[in-house]
Amino acid sequence: MDTVIAFLPQLGQAFLVTLRLLVVSALGAFVIGTVIAAMRISPVAAFRVFATGYTELIRNIPLTLVLFFCAFVLPYLGAETDYILLATIGLTVYTSPFIAEAVRSGVNGVAIGQAEAARAVGLSFGQTLTLVVLPQAVRMVIPPLINVVIALTKNTSVAAGFGVIEMVAQSRRIIQLQGDAIAVFISIALLYLLITIPLGRFADQLEKRVAVFR
Repeated sequence: MDTVIAFLPQLGQAFLVTLRLLVVSALGAFVIGTVIAAMRISPVAAFRVFATGYTELIRNIPLTLVLFFCAFVLPYLGAETDYILLATIGLTVYTSPFIAEAVRSGVNGVAIGQAEAARAVGLSFGQTLTLVVLPQAVRMVIPPLINVVIALTKNTSVAAGFGVIEMVAQSRRIIQLQGDAIAVFISIALLYLLITIPLGRFADQLEKRVAVFR
């Protein structure tokens, strides 16, 4: 335990890096995923083809390969930036198809009459989607969306293999220096639980609030 206390500042810094990866990637994935979901139900065939191809391609590629592409291929193509940003891009892209599929399942759960009524009063496809369908769809899929974010929390650990000093990478460094693997392992596990358990509770509370308004 003395090892954990001695390296508390480094663990705290690594925890913040993990949080940064999580928050920025989750927000980016939600934006991209929502756009992809909208394209998949668009009346424009080219959008549907692109969105379907994007979803099938990205979600069937291992995360390690996506991060490898961001960490080594993008710099080779001229993207000069730090590994944290490259890892964030990789995690965002990898997570976005899962967000898209969750949102699309919510869209499919909205009664068709809602969209028909919106179109009947003169709303365009974009207005119908953003003002009527998506708000209801997102409410329906809050638990799956939170599950995707929890999975993303654990996926941030893969960035440790590509030069990002997040919690797993920092724990490896500390163990190599001090060898107190059990205490460090327990500490890192508790830090992950500090993120994932509140997320689960937040999803439960949010779902209960939304259920009142359905």
